Amino acid sequence: MIVRLGYVSLSKTLENITPSKTITYTNYLKQPDIKKIENLIKQNLNNLSKIIDYNIKNDIHFYRITSNLIPLGTHKDVQFDYINKFQKEYNQISSKIKKHHMRVDFHPDQYTVLNSTKKEVIENTFQILKHHYNLSKALKINPPVIIVHVGSNTFGKKNSLTRFINNFNKLPNNIKKAIVVENDDKIFNIEDVLDLTTKLKIPFVLDYHHHICNNDGLNIDDYLEKIFNTWTLIRPKIHFSSPKSKLKKEFRTHHEYINVDEFITLIEKIKKYNIDVDIMLEAKGKDEALFRLVRQLKYKTNYHFIDETSFEV
Repeated sequence: MIVRLGYVSLSKTLENITPSKTITYTNYLKQPDIKKIENLIKQNLNNLSKIIDYNIKNDIHFYRITSNLIPLGTHKDVQFDYINKFQKEYNQISSKIKKHHMRVDFHPDQYTVLNSTKKEVIENTFQILKHHYNLSKALKINPPVIIVHVGSNTFGKKNSLTRFINNFNKLPNNIKKAIVVENDDKIFNIEDVLDLTTKLKIPFVLDYHHHICNNDGLNIDDYLEKIFNTWTLIRPKIHFSSPKSKLKKEFRTHHEYINVDEFITLIEKIKKYNIDVDIMLEAKGKDEALFRLVRQLKYKTNYHFIDETSFEV
């Protein structure tokens, strides 16, 4: 079983290199200048390219691109071309990703609620999903992966899951095929999401920390194989983070680093399936947390490291 580790959006090592430069809608209204947005996009894409270079040089094969790459890109009142004008930059980035077989994906923010009861939220969600699909296409990500949560629990779980299915079925087929659903830390547990993704025939990304927070007594060992089997086109993906502290009010919050013993516990649970997996580390320490975990794993285990961030169990 081969495990590849990844991190989210920003490199802590590369100071002042961010692909998330933005402008607020309020400031845009004060001076509605599309040129300013375009300049920010160019900076973001150039910085993303630098991060991809950093990943390549450090054997990082798994990376989540920020959803803030395009300032005001999903705002319905700001219309501009963020694809064709920057195709050269997209092509340069995508060629690096393809050449080095890097897996990249997107995870839109909390405003993406596919099962909302509010029409305007659904319309915005459709726009957000379309936006991320357009970026995936521009970057030639194949297959595209857009991770979402089930969302709202208004009128109870059963009704909420039904709304998700109904709205999912309204999406264009190309976007449907990109959707991956994640269990959350408060409402929809692994059983809820497994049932949903099985019905829709789409992948389920397991968030292990969310399961610890919200499990209703369910044993993860009874679900792992079924979760892995929802992935058919690419290797399964898992999210892993550690709680900020054991205090109830901070337990759901991500820690700066990864608890190595908890991580090893998960690896020992999944190794019997002998299936290659990619694990996204959702730690506030980003790439620094990744490499700290690697050093700890080398000390505490006999896992065979293939390169700087991949190991065999």
